[in-house]
Amino acid sequence: MSPHPAAISAQGTDSFAITAVVPPGLEQVAAAELAALGAEEVRPLRRAVACRTDLAGFYRLHLCSRIPFRFLRELARFPCRGRADLHYGVQNAADWDHWLPPEASFKVEASGSLPELNHSHYTALEVKNALVDLQRQRWGSRSMVNLEDPDLALHLHLSPGRPFGGRGEGPIHPSNPYSGGRGSSGRGGGGRGPGGRGPTRNDADLGGGMAILSLEGGGSSLHRRGYRAAMGLAPLKENLAAGLIALTGWDGSVPLVDPLCGSGTLLLEAAAAALGHAPGLRPPMGDIPAFGPTASSRPAAARSFSFERWPDFDPGLWRREVEAAAAQTRPTRADGSAVAPLVGIEQDPAVLAQARANAAAAGLAEHLRLEPGDFRDFSPPPGPGILVCNPPYGDRLGRGDDLEALYADLGRMVRERCSGWTLWLLSGNPALTGALRLKASQRIAVSNGGIDCRWLRYEIR
Repeated sequence: MSPHPAAISAQGTDSFAITAVVPPGLEQVAAAELAALGAEEVRPLRRAVACRTDLAGFYRLHLCSRIPFRFLRELARFPCRGRADLHYGVQNAADWDHWLPPEASFKVEASGSLPELNHSHYTALEVKNALVDLQRQRWGSRSMVNLEDPDLALHLHLSPGRPFGGRGEGPIHPSNPYSGGRGSSGRGGGGRGPGGRGPTRNDADLGGGMAILSLEGGGSSLHRRGYRAAMGLAPLKENLAAGLIALTGWDGSVPLVDPLCGSGTLLLEAAAAALGHAPGLRPPMGDIPAFGPTASSRPAAARSFSFERWPDFDPGLWRREVEAAAAQTRPTRADGSAVAPLVGIEQDPAVLAQARANAAAAGLAEHLRLEPGDFRDFSPPPGPGILVCNPPYGDRLGRGDDLEALYADLGRMVRERCSGWTLWLLSGNPALTGALRLKASQRIAVSNGGIDCRWLRYEIR
């Protein structure tokens, strides 16, 4: 993945650690995306990617990254064996006069567990209590909890066992975004967040676990692009679709066809990536074109993000990143060549109407051919190309006998008509994919709505 033109180094005294929460199975491709957008010290984890960035990079990642669900900006980390450690660590994790004055609302989410803190709701309540107790001592008043639209969304993660490193590393080192360091000295025993101190080896000798306190920057999940008011019965999340397309390596140079396109999510995410549409920007409204003089004179509009209410929000820097993201939108591939055809086929007229409505809402209707028809009648465009497909696999849609016949017909069609093409198929049922009578050359484990799936690659000879 080539670097984003606006990406700059995130190294330096103003950089901070963040964690991108991503769909399972997409950690490596998400790491590549974040690195291309300028993140530093990128390290894939389980269902997450750790890295460092600066404030401009943090804004850019929210605007331009396609795969993460959300970004967590680390405030502090501290040793934690139970409730007392948690209470003390949270109160000393940051300059709360700066981050959470009493007039600001907040909410707390928690994940992970320790022997004394083994229920996420209870842990989140303890974090809330620690903060409001501190506020009452300092101000005589407290912030209100707002679960729907808080000024500050906090996330606490508890990790048991060895407190630092997680894989038995040696000394704490700043190149590991999960190993402390770089913290400014300040009051109390927090991590490296504002006003906290970095953990030391003596802390680790205490045993127990680690608590990591972070700010969530997006507000709502970043997979919601805003174009998909119309969905099928078993919709594919937009960020999962974007990651699946990235795994195919499709770059717009060859045709991309979805013979069972449903509401069109795979094709829409492919088109958006090929044409530089940043997912954090609002799609063009009404009949205003996405390209050309009218579009370039229109100020870019971004989605709303939680970090716009943070005390260190920089409006000028944010506007520059929004304009830089908007400048990447184009009617062609990055090299100026035309994007190869993107074709979707859907038999159900109502579902096809949904796909067309979504394409129009995304500002991509002119770049997709969404056609009525049966995939059994499909004739591919000339030359090599890529087929992508998320057929029903019986967990939510379809019945066993009907689905086996569908898969058998799909396999027969690609064998007979798509020589030289590559098929990528999302499978949640190995018994059904056997009916394709094709041998997969690659199997990538992913999760679709909690269903264990495989993204299967077939080279059609």
